[in-house]
Amino acid sequence: MQLPDYKEARKRTREEIKKENYVINQNAINIGLNKTYHVKTYGCQMNEHDTENIEAMLEQLGFVKEDNQDKADLVILNTCSIRENAHNKAFGMLGRLKHLKEETNKDLVIGICGCMAQEEKVVNEIMKKYKFVNFVFGTHNLHRLPYILEEAFKSKKQVIEVFSKEGNIVEGIPVRRASKFKAYVNIMYGCDKFCTYCIVPYTRGKQRSRDKDDILREVKKLVEDGYKEVTLLGQNVNAYGKDFNSSYKMENLLEDVAKTGIERVRFMTSHPWDFTDEMIDVIKKYPNIMPSIHLPVQSGSSKVLKLMGRRYTKEEYITLFDKLRTIPNVSISTDIIVGFPSEDESDFNETLDLVNYCKFDNAYTFIFSPREGTPAEKFKDMTTLHEKEERLYKLNEIMNKYFLESNKKMVGKVVDVLVDGQSEKDGMLCGYTDTNKLINFTGDVDSIGKIVKVEVTDAKTWSLDGKQK
Repeated sequence: MQLPDYKEARKRTREEIKKENYVINQNAINIGLNKTYHVKTYGCQMNEHDTENIEAMLEQLGFVKEDNQDKADLVILNTCSIRENAHNKAFGMLGRLKHLKEETNKDLVIGICGCMAQEEKVVNEIMKKYKFVNFVFGTHNLHRLPYILEEAFKSKKQVIEVFSKEGNIVEGIPVRRASKFKAYVNIMYGCDKFCTYCIVPYTRGKQRSRDKDDILREVKKLVEDGYKEVTLLGQNVNAYGKDFNSSYKMENLLEDVAKTGIERVRFMTSHPWDFTDEMIDVIKKYPNIMPSIHLPVQSGSSKVLKLMGRRYTKEEYITLFDKLRTIPNVSISTDIIVGFPSEDESDFNETLDLVNYCKFDNAYTFIFSPREGTPAEKFKDMTTLHEKEERLYKLNEIMNKYFLESNKKMVGKVVDVLVDGQSEKDGMLCGYTDTNKLINFTGDVDSIGKIVKVEVTDAKTWSLDGKQK
C-alpha cells in the first residue's frame, strides 16, 4: 500500500527527470476477457486524455467498453480536484456505485484515479468510509494500471498505490482516441507555479517537458492517420522546455508542430507569466495555428493577484492582452475567480473594469473554492457566500453581454468549421470555428470529420447558427 503525502508532493529538487517506456504486465494479459469496463471522467482535457490512455490499457487486457456503467464489470472514476463541486460529484457517484454493487452486481470492481486520488484526505476517507472501492491509483502511476488491476482482481483487500513525487516521463502508453480527427497530445506535465489557491502542483507534480522528438513523432503519426486537429496539452504549456538545459522553448515546438502539416494546431492552458513575444510571432506566422488563446487572468486586482501568487499585475496582463489582440482574428478566453479571501468590493470592481476593457470572447467564472493543503485554505475570508454569489451573477451578466457582442460580429461571415458530428439540435451538425466558437448548422452529414465552409446566420450568447456553403 502506497499512500499520498503532501509533504513529499510539495518538494522540488534539481534532480534530472527520468524517461521510461511503458511495459505491459504479462501476468495481467487476458484478465479482462469476457469482462466490460466503463470510465467516468471529470475535469480538464488532461483528464480526458488520461482516460484515452486508461481505456487503451484496459482493452490490451481484454476488456470491452460498455457505455452503460450499470452493466459494466469494471468502473473507474477518473477524478478532478480543482474545485469542491468536482469532489462532490465523484463521491456522489461512489454512493450510486455502492448501491449497484450491493443490489445488482456484487462482483463489480470499482477503481478511483486522477487528481482526487493524490489527496491525503480523499484517500483516508476512501479507506475509512468506502471500503467497497477495490483500488486507488494516482496521476504518477497511470502506466501501472495493468499491475494494479492484477492485484485488485486477485486480492480481497483494498489496493492503494499513490506516489507523491516530482514525477517522471513515461512514453509509449497506448491510447484509444475519442475522436478520429481531433487529438490531444501531452507536451508537458505538472506545474511549479504554486498559485496559492491551486492544488495542481501537488497532484500533478513537478513541471516536466516531453522530448520534442517524441512529441513531433506523435503529431506526424496523427497526420499520417488523417487527423485534422491537434491540441497540445499541459498545466502550463507556455513553460514548455524551461526544465531543459536548452534554448528550445514553446515557440520552437509550436513552429515545428505547425510545420508537420496538421491542419489545425491548438494549445492550452497558458499562464500569462510565460507567454512570450516570440510565441505571438509564431502564431501570426502560421495559418494552421488557430487564433484562439485561453489566458486565465483570475482577478483584475493587482492586490488579489499578488495574494494568489500569480506573478503579474493587472497592468502587465493588459499589456500582454493588447499584444495578443494584434493576432489577426484572435479570440481570447479567460478564467476568473470571485470571492478570493481579502477581495473587497473595490477589488471586485477592478475585475469588472478589466472585463470591460478586454471584452473576452469566452470565460469560465467561479466562486473561490478552498482546497486542502494550499496556502489560500488558511487565508482569512470575511466575504459571505451571498456576497460572492451576487458578485458572480454581476460578473456573468457583463461577460454574457460581451460574448453575445463578439458572436454577433460574425453574422454574415463565412468561416471554416471542423465538423464534430450531429448537433443536439435536430437535423443539424455542429463543430468549432478556428476561433473555437461552437456553431450548429445545416449541412451534409458526410462532412463529419472534415473542415468545411459555413455561413453564420445567427448569434447566441454561447453559440452560433449557420448553414454549410
